[in-house]
Amino acid sequence: MKILLAPMEGLLDFVLRDVLTRVGGIDMCVTEFIRVSGSLLPNKTFLRIAPELLNGSKTVAGVPVSVQLLGSDPVCMAENAARLAELGPYEIDLNFGCPAKSVNRHRGGAVLLQEPELIYEIVGAVRRAVPLHIPVTAKMRLGYNDSSQTIECAHAMASAGAARVVVHARTKLDGYKPPAYWELIPAVREALSVPVVANGEIWTAEEFHRCAAVSGCDQIMLGRGIVSNPSLALMARNGQPQLPWADLQPLFICFWQLIQAQHIMPKHRAGRMKQWLTYLRRTYPEAEALFAQVRTLTEPDDVAAVLLGSSLEG
Repeated sequence: MKILLAPMEGLLDFVLRDVLTRVGGIDMCVTEFIRVSGSLLPNKTFLRIAPELLNGSKTVAGVPVSVQLLGSDPVCMAENAARLAELGPYEIDLNFGCPAKSVNRHRGGAVLLQEPELIYEIVGAVRRAVPLHIPVTAKMRLGYNDSSQTIECAHAMASAGAARVVVHARTKLDGYKPPAYWELIPAVREALSVPVVANGEIWTAEEFHRCAAVSGCDQIMLGRGIVSNPSLALMARNGQPQLPWADLQPLFICFWQLIQAQHIMPKHRAGRMKQWLTYLRRTYPEAEALFAQVRTLTEPDDVAAVLLGSSLEG
Protein backbone atom coordinates (compact mmCIF):
# COMPACT_ATOMS: atom_id res chain seq x y z
CA MET A 1 0.00 0.00 0.00
CA LYS A 2 1.33 3.43 -0.97
CA ILE A 3 0.28 6.46 1.09
CA LEU A 4 0.47 9.98 -0.31
CA LEU A 5 0.17 13.30 1.48
CA ALA A 6 -2.33 15.57 -0.23
CA PRO A 7 -1.81 19.11 -1.49
CA MET A 8 -3.95 21.52 0.54
CA GLU A 9 -3.79 25.20 -0.31
CA GLY A 10 -3.39 27.38 2.77
CA LEU A 11 -2.80 24.45 5.11
CA LEU A 12 -0.43 21.70 4.02
CA ASP A 13 2.62 23.76 3.09
CA PHE A 14 6.23 22.68 3.34
CA VAL A 15 6.34 23.36 7.08
CA LEU A 16 3.56 20.91 7.83
CA ARG A 17 4.93 18.49 5.20
CA ASP A 18 8.23 18.55 7.06
CA VAL A 19 6.62 17.89 10.43
CA LEU A 20 4.17 15.20 9.31
CA THR A 21 6.75 13.24 7.33
CA ARG A 22 8.96 13.11 10.41
CA VAL A 23 6.23 11.04 12.08
CA GLY A 24 6.44 8.39 9.36
CA GLY A 25 4.20 6.26 7.18
CA ILE A 26 4.03 8.66 4.22
CA ASP A 27 5.56 7.55 0.91
CA MET A 28 5.24 10.77 -1.07
CA CYS A 29 3.99 14.36 -0.76
CA VAL A 30 2.39 16.73 -3.25
CA THR A 31 2.81 20.49 -2.83
CA GLU A 32 0.04 23.07 -2.87
CA PHE A 33 -0.58 24.32 -6.37
CA ILE A 34 1.62 26.90 -8.07
CA ARG A 35 -0.64 29.09 -10.20
CA VAL A 36 0.44 29.45 -13.84
CA SER A 37 -1.35 32.33 -15.52
CA GLY A 38 0.27 33.77 -18.60
CA SER A 39 3.89 34.26 -17.61
CA LEU A 40 7.05 32.24 -17.16
CA LEU A 41 7.56 32.04 -13.43
CA PRO A 42 10.97 32.67 -11.85
CA ASN A 43 12.70 29.90 -9.95
CA LYS A 44 12.06 31.70 -6.67
CA THR A 45 8.32 31.11 -7.10
CA PHE A 46 8.80 27.35 -7.38
CA LEU A 47 11.26 27.35 -4.48
CA ARG A 48 8.94 29.35 -2.26
CA ILE A 49 6.24 26.67 -2.52
CA ALA A 50 8.65 23.74 -2.76
CA PRO A 51 11.91 24.53 -0.93
CA GLU A 52 12.43 20.77 -0.86
CA LEU A 53 13.75 21.22 -4.42
CA LEU A 54 16.96 22.40 -2.76
CA ASN A 55 17.12 19.06 -0.92
CA GLY A 56 16.83 16.68 -3.86
CA SER A 57 13.03 17.17 -3.91
CA LYS A 58 12.70 15.47 -0.54
CA THR A 59 11.55 16.54 2.91
CA VAL A 60 14.04 16.55 5.78
CA ALA A 61 12.80 13.05 6.61
CA GLY A 62 13.67 11.90 3.08
CA VAL A 63 10.14 11.66 1.66
CA PRO A 64 9.92 12.55 -2.07
CA VAL A 65 7.98 15.67 -3.05
CA SER A 66 5.93 16.17 -6.21
CA VAL A 67 5.39 19.79 -7.25
CA GLN A 68 1.90 20.75 -8.42
CA LEU A 69 1.00 23.24 -11.14
CA LEU A 70 -2.42 24.75 -11.87
CA GLY A 71 -3.45 26.55 -15.02
CA SER A 72 -5.48 26.33 -18.23
CA ASP A 73 -3.11 27.41 -21.00
CA PRO A 74 -1.30 24.37 -22.46
CA VAL A 75 1.62 26.39 -23.84
CA CYS A 76 2.19 28.39 -20.66
CA MET A 77 1.82 25.28 -18.51
CA ALA A 78 4.35 23.45 -20.66
CA GLU A 79 6.87 26.31 -20.53
CA ASN A 80 6.61 26.54 -16.75
CA ALA A 81 6.80 22.77 -16.33
CA ALA A 82 10.01 22.77 -18.39
CA ARG A 83 11.49 25.44 -16.16
CA LEU A 84 10.37 23.59 -13.04
CA ALA A 85 11.91 20.38 -14.41
CA GLU A 86 15.31 22.08 -14.41
CA LEU A 87 15.07 22.23 -10.60
CA GLY A 88 14.73 18.44 -10.36
CA PRO A 89 11.27 17.74 -8.93
CA TYR A 90 10.48 14.14 -8.04
CA GLU A 91 7.30 14.47 -10.10
CA ILE A 92 5.19 17.23 -11.63
CA ASP A 93 1.50 17.07 -10.74
CA LEU A 94 -1.33 18.92 -12.50
CA ASN A 95 -4.31 20.23 -10.56
CA PHE A 96 -7.77 19.58 -12.00
CA GLY A 97 -9.50 19.40 -8.64
CA CYS A 98 -9.33 22.71 -6.77
CA PRO A 99 -12.92 23.77 -5.92
CA ALA A 100 -12.13 27.36 -4.89
CA LYS A 101 -14.36 29.90 -6.61
CA SER A 102 -11.49 32.34 -7.08
CA VAL A 103 -9.50 29.65 -8.90
CA ASN A 104 -12.39 28.28 -10.96
CA ARG A 105 -13.44 31.78 -12.00
CA HIS A 106 -10.09 32.12 -13.77
CA ARG A 107 -10.34 28.72 -15.48
CA GLY A 108 -8.22 26.77 -13.08
CA GLY A 109 -8.76 23.61 -11.06
CA ALA A 110 -12.06 21.72 -11.08
CA VAL A 111 -13.77 23.96 -13.64
CA LEU A 112 -11.62 22.30 -16.32
CA LEU A 113 -13.43 19.03 -15.68
CA GLN A 114 -16.07 20.44 -18.02
CA GLU A 115 -13.46 20.49 -20.82
CA PRO A 116 -11.83 17.05 -21.20
CA GLU A 117 -10.34 18.06 -24.56
CA LEU A 118 -8.49 20.93 -22.93
CA ILE A 119 -7.34 18.63 -20.12
CA TYR A 120 -5.87 16.34 -22.77
CA GLU A 121 -4.04 19.27 -24.36
CA ILE A 122 -2.63 20.50 -21.04
CA VAL A 123 -1.38 17.11 -19.87
CA GLY A 124 0.05 16.29 -23.29
CA ALA A 125 1.83 19.63 -23.61
CA VAL A 126 3.40 19.28 -20.17
CA ARG A 127 4.41 15.66 -20.80
CA ARG A 128 6.17 16.66 -24.03
CA ALA A 129 7.95 19.54 -22.32
CA VAL A 130 9.30 17.55 -19.38
CA PRO A 131 12.18 15.03 -19.52
CA LEU A 132 10.88 11.47 -19.55
CA HIS A 133 12.56 10.56 -16.26
CA ILE A 134 10.25 13.00 -14.43
CA PRO A 135 6.73 11.57 -14.15
CA VAL A 136 3.79 13.84 -14.91
CA THR A 137 0.69 13.04 -12.84
CA ALA A 138 -2.77 14.55 -12.33
CA LYS A 139 -5.32 15.11 -9.58
CA MET A 140 -9.03 15.47 -10.27
CA ARG A 141 -12.44 15.44 -8.66
CA LEU A 142 -15.36 13.37 -9.89
CA GLY A 143 -16.55 16.35 -11.87
CA TYR A 144 -17.73 19.93 -11.64
CA ASN A 145 -21.49 19.81 -11.01
CA ASP A 146 -21.88 16.05 -11.39
CA SER A 147 -19.90 12.91 -12.22
CA SER A 148 -21.14 12.45 -15.80
CA GLN A 149 -17.69 13.17 -17.29
CA THR A 150 -15.52 11.44 -14.70
CA ILE A 151 -14.29 8.65 -16.96
CA GLU A 152 -13.83 10.94 -19.96
CA CYS A 153 -11.67 13.37 -17.95
CA ALA A 154 -9.62 10.63 -16.30
CA HIS A 155 -9.05 8.96 -19.66
CA ALA A 156 -7.95 12.31 -21.13
CA MET A 157 -5.31 12.63 -18.44
CA ALA A 158 -3.98 9.09 -18.76
CA SER A 159 -4.03 8.95 -22.55
CA ALA A 160 -2.16 12.27 -22.73
CA GLY A 161 0.65 10.89 -20.60
CA ALA A 162 -0.28 11.14 -16.91
CA ALA A 163 1.54 8.38 -15.05
CA ARG A 164 -0.96 8.38 -12.18
CA VAL A 165 -4.38 9.89 -11.53
CA VAL A 166 -5.58 10.87 -8.06
CA VAL A 167 -9.36 10.96 -7.71
CA HIS A 168 -10.87 13.06 -4.94
CA ALA A 169 -14.19 11.28 -4.72
CA ARG A 170 -16.40 14.36 -4.70
CA THR A 171 -17.46 16.92 -7.29
CA LYS A 172 -16.67 20.61 -7.11
CA LEU A 173 -20.31 21.16 -6.14
CA ASP A 174 -19.88 18.74 -3.21
CA GLY A 175 -16.97 20.78 -1.89
CA TYR A 176 -15.73 19.07 1.26
CA LYS A 177 -19.11 17.92 2.55
CA PRO A 178 -19.28 14.24 3.49
CA PRO A 179 -19.57 11.67 2.18
CA ALA A 180 -16.90 10.97 -0.39
CA TYR A 181 -18.15 8.64 -3.11
CA TRP A 182 -15.42 6.01 -3.09
CA GLU A 183 -17.76 3.60 -4.87
CA LEU A 184 -17.38 5.63 -8.07
CA ILE A 185 -13.61 5.14 -8.21
CA PRO A 186 -13.52 1.48 -9.41
CA ALA A 187 -14.97 2.53 -12.78
CA VAL A 188 -12.10 4.99 -13.17
CA ARG A 189 -9.55 2.39 -12.15
CA GLU A 190 -10.94 -0.14 -14.60
CA ALA A 191 -10.94 2.40 -17.44
CA LEU A 192 -7.29 3.38 -17.04
CA SER A 193 -4.03 1.51 -17.50
CA VAL A 194 -2.18 3.74 -15.00
CA PRO A 195 -2.44 3.66 -11.20
CA VAL A 196 -5.43 5.40 -9.63
CA VAL A 197 -5.23 6.89 -6.14
CA ALA A 198 -8.29 7.23 -3.90
CA ASN A 199 -8.73 10.43 -1.90
CA GLY A 200 -11.40 12.08 0.21
CA GLU A 201 -12.97 11.92 3.69
CA ILE A 202 -10.46 9.56 5.31
CA TRP A 203 -10.17 10.49 8.97
CA THR A 204 -9.46 7.14 10.65
CA ALA A 205 -7.58 3.91 9.98
CA GLU A 206 -10.93 2.15 9.64
CA GLU A 207 -12.02 4.61 6.95
CA PHE A 208 -8.65 4.19 5.22
CA HIS A 209 -9.16 0.45 4.90
CA ARG A 210 -12.80 0.84 3.91
CA CYS A 211 -11.80 3.31 1.20
CA ALA A 212 -9.18 0.87 -0.10
CA ALA A 213 -11.70 -1.97 -0.14
CA VAL A 214 -14.48 0.03 -1.81
CA SER A 215 -12.26 1.77 -4.37
CA GLY A 216 -10.01 -1.21 -5.06
CA CYS A 217 -7.01 1.14 -4.97
CA ASP A 218 -3.66 0.20 -3.49
CA GLN A 219 -2.66 3.86 -3.28
CA ILE A 220 -4.44 6.24 -0.91
CA MET A 221 -4.00 9.99 -0.46
CA LEU A 222 -4.54 11.53 2.98
CA GLY A 223 -5.32 15.19 3.64
CA ARG A 224 -7.26 16.71 6.52
CA GLY A 225 -7.35 13.37 8.32
CA ILE A 226 -3.60 13.20 8.80
CA VAL A 227 -3.42 16.88 9.75
CA SER A 228 -5.89 16.02 12.51
CA ASN A 229 -4.06 12.83 13.45
CA PRO A 230 -0.35 12.87 12.48
CA SER A 231 -0.03 9.14 13.15
CA LEU A 232 -2.86 8.18 10.79
CA ALA A 233 -0.56 6.79 8.08
CA LEU A 234 1.27 4.58 10.57
CA MET A 235 -2.01 3.42 12.12
CA ALA A 236 -3.39 2.53 8.69
CA ARG A 237 -0.19 0.90 7.48
CA ASN A 238 0.71 -1.33 10.39
CA GLY A 239 -2.03 -1.03 12.99
CA GLN A 240 0.05 0.83 15.50
CA PRO A 241 -1.86 2.80 18.15
CA GLN A 242 -2.44 6.51 17.88
CA LEU A 243 0.48 8.60 19.08
CA PRO A 244 -0.12 9.81 22.63
CA TRP A 245 -0.47 13.54 23.13
CA ALA A 246 2.91 13.77 24.85
CA ASP A 247 4.62 12.47 21.71
CA LEU A 248 3.19 15.35 19.70
CA GLN A 249 4.82 18.02 21.86
CA PRO A 250 8.20 17.90 20.06
CA LEU A 251 6.31 18.27 16.77
CA PHE A 252 4.69 21.48 18.01
CA ILE A 253 8.09 22.90 18.91
CA CYS A 254 9.50 21.87 15.53
CA PHE A 255 6.49 23.34 13.71
CA TRP A 256 6.79 26.61 15.60
CA GLN A 257 10.52 26.89 15.00
CA LEU A 258 9.99 26.37 11.27
CA ILE A 259 7.23 29.01 11.24
CA GLN A 260 9.50 31.45 13.02
CA ALA A 261 12.20 30.95 10.41
CA GLN A 262 9.89 31.84 7.50
CA HIS A 263 9.13 35.21 5.98
CA ILE A 264 5.81 35.41 7.76
CA MET A 265 4.79 38.60 9.54
CA PRO A 266 5.02 38.03 13.31
CA LYS A 267 1.35 38.86 13.79
CA HIS A 268 0.37 36.00 11.45
CA ARG A 269 2.58 33.30 12.98
CA ALA A 270 0.25 32.56 15.86
CA GLY A 271 -2.53 31.93 13.35
CA ARG A 272 -0.60 29.06 11.79
CA MET A 273 -0.34 27.32 15.14
CA LYS A 274 -4.02 27.90 15.87
CA GLN A 275 -4.94 26.53 12.47
CA TRP A 276 -3.19 23.23 13.12
CA LEU A 277 -4.59 22.98 16.64
CA THR A 278 -8.08 23.49 15.22
CA TYR A 279 -7.65 20.29 13.22
CA LEU A 280 -5.99 18.42 16.08
CA ARG A 281 -8.99 19.18 18.31
CA ARG A 282 -10.93 16.65 16.25
CA THR A 283 -8.68 13.83 17.46
CA TYR A 284 -7.08 14.99 20.71
CA PRO A 285 -9.09 16.41 23.62
CA GLU A 286 -5.83 17.90 24.92
CA ALA A 287 -5.63 20.09 21.84
CA GLU A 288 -8.76 21.88 23.01
CA ALA A 289 -7.01 23.04 26.18
CA LEU A 290 -3.88 24.11 24.31
CA PHE A 291 -5.97 25.96 21.74
CA ALA A 292 -7.75 27.80 24.54
CA GLN A 293 -4.39 28.97 25.88
CA VAL A 294 -3.22 30.41 22.56
CA ARG A 295 -6.58 31.46 21.10
CA THR A 296 -6.24 35.14 22.00
CA LEU A 297 -2.47 35.39 21.64
CA THR A 298 -0.86 37.23 18.75
CA GLU A 299 2.71 37.82 19.90
CA PRO A 300 5.13 35.04 18.90
CA ASP A 301 6.95 35.14 22.24
CA ASP A 302 3.68 34.56 24.11
CA VAL A 303 2.80 31.58 21.90
CA ALA A 304 6.30 30.16 22.31
CA ALA A 305 6.02 30.39 26.08
CA VAL A 306 2.77 28.41 26.06
CA LEU A 307 4.17 25.77 23.71
CA LEU A 308 7.33 25.37 25.73
CA GLY A 309 5.30 25.11 28.93
CA SER A 310 3.03 22.50 27.34
CA SER A 311 6.07 20.51 26.22
CA LEU A 312 7.62 20.58 29.66
CA GLU A 313 4.35 19.48 31.26
CA GLY A 314 3.98 16.67 28.68
